[in-house]
Amino acid sequence: MKKAITITAVSLGLLSLVAAPALAETTTPSTTGAASTTFSSDKITCVKSAVDTREQAIDAAVTAFTQSMNSAYSARASALQQAYTQTTNATVKSAVKKAWSDFKASMKSARDTWNKSRRKAWADFRTTASACKAPGAVLDTNHATSEATGQ
Repeated sequence: MKKAITITAVSLGLLSLVAAPALAETTTPSTTGAASTTFSSDKITCVKSAVDTREQAIDAAVTAFTQSMNSAYSARASALQQAYTQTTNATVKSAVKKAWSDFKASMKSARDTWNKSRRKAWADFRTTASACKAPGAVLDTNHATSEATGQ
């Protein structure tokens, strides 16, 4: 039994001599890897800036869009409320028709403005991100279709 323990201890000692240098090589950072990581990191930072700019533009555009929609709904409510103070069927009908027509026009304008602003934000982002020359893996352009289109 003593002989088996000695052989095992010697085997473990030899194994540690062989394994230690291999492990040391894999954990030692190389200067080549560090340089490429920094280079890639600079590109990612560039894309981050482009994404931040895009998201701020989209945030402002969606705020304007929702404010326009709220205004359209408020104007419609006021116009309809006024329409139903009329005393004849013809004047009620005419005022209701105008309230809805104005509402549709306001909503169309809000959607058009939102869609133009959204498309511009994404186009500007693509231009800026392209100048970053970052790997495609860090770009999120394939998620553009997840945006609300203001329909």
